[in-house]
Order: sequence, then structure tokens, then C-alpha cells
Amino acid sequence: MTYTPDASGFRTKARPSRVDVLRRQGYLLAKRGFDLVFSTVVLLPAMLVVATLLLVLNPIYNPGPLFFRQIRMGRGCKPFWAFKFRTMRVAKNSAKQCRPIDAPVEKDRITAIGNFLRRSRFDELPQIINVYRGDMSLIGPRPDYYVHAHRFMRTIPDYRDRHTVRPGISGLAQIELGYAEGYAATRLKTASDIEYIRKASFKLDTWILWQTIRTVVGMHGE
Repeated sequence: MTYTPDASGFRTKARPSRVDVLRRQGYLLAKRGFDLVFSTVVLLPAMLVVATLLLVLNPIYNPGPLFFRQIRMGRGCKPFWAFKFRTMRVAKNSAKQCRPIDAPVEKDRITAIGNFLRRSRFDELPQIINVYRGDMSLIGPRPDYYVHAHRFMRTIPDYRDRHTVRPGISGLAQIELGYAEGYAATRLKTASDIEYIRKASFKLDTWILWQTIRTVVGMHGE
């Protein structure tokens, strides 16, 4: 990265050098390759095992669809369908599927199976479908519900900038802050996401992945 003085005499950041561009491209290529290999070798078998168990248990303890899907905001602020294992009882009122931004999670609708899936983060496993499709990466800013994301863009500085990269199944903000709920928490999450984008590297991604594995093993998910 090179720097040049501006009219005031202060040194300002100039365009990335060719070396910086090539290094960045190499990192993104390696990151995409790792996403596909890790998803296929580790996450896909895990998803198939969990899906098989849920197909047996859900009709008894949590009747309804196996998957839950929701429109999220992805790279370039474009919408995509994100997939998860369903952890809540099916809402009788479809309007309940679109909660206000500051509304608390309806914990009374989370089933016993759903609570286990959330704490272990196994509910996120179907998002490898999004990884294969190129909607998401293993590591990156967590994608928000599309309707809420549009409101955040109007009220939270830098929120749009967190969509310059693929969103992730896990990320720095999720490791540092946990589940973000409401405007105040989303402002903190955005700051953490911007920090990740600035410092993104294979080393940082590996550390976030390790912390995520510790969360899964320790059942500390939300």
C-alpha cells in the first residue's frame, strides 16, 4: 500500500499497489477454496447426519418443515435466500415471521430440539448450501434479514460497507459480541465487521474458525 501527500500536506492512502491487489486476490482465492473443501469434508456429512435425525424426531417433537429460509442481504447489498434448520414451532400468524428490529426473540416458540440446535449452532449447517452457491463464505459478516438491513443502512454509519465481502456463517462480530439484537447491538456488530474487513487474512479466518469450533463443542451458541 502506498501513500501520497494531499493538498494540505497530510499523507493520505492512495490506490492499492499491484502487489497488494495480487495478495488480496490470492487470499480470496484461497479462502474460496478452503470454504468448498471444509464444507464438503466436514460440514456436509455433519448436515446429513443432523438432517436424518431431524427427519425422524421432528414429526414427533416439532412438526413442520425441516428447513427455515429467510431473505438476507448479501455482498453488494443483494438479497439471497439463507437456509437453516428450523428451531421454532411454525408460526400460526405469518406476520410473526417478520419481527420488529428491537423485538426480543420469541423464546416461547423455540422447541427443546431447537434449543439444542441453537446452542450447538447445528441449525446453521444448511448454510453450506449458500456457501456452494457463492452467497456466503464460512467466515465473514453475518447477513441480516433483508428488510431490517435496509433500515440499518439508513441509520448506522458504515453499515453498507460491511457488504463489500461475502457474508459468513460465522464471523469476528459473532465471536466477540454474540447474537446482535436491535440498533445498539447492530452498531457494535458493524464496527467489528468493518474491523474484520480491514484486517481480513487467512490467519484471522483460521482463528475465527477455531473460536467457532470451541463454541460448538462447548454448546455456547445462541
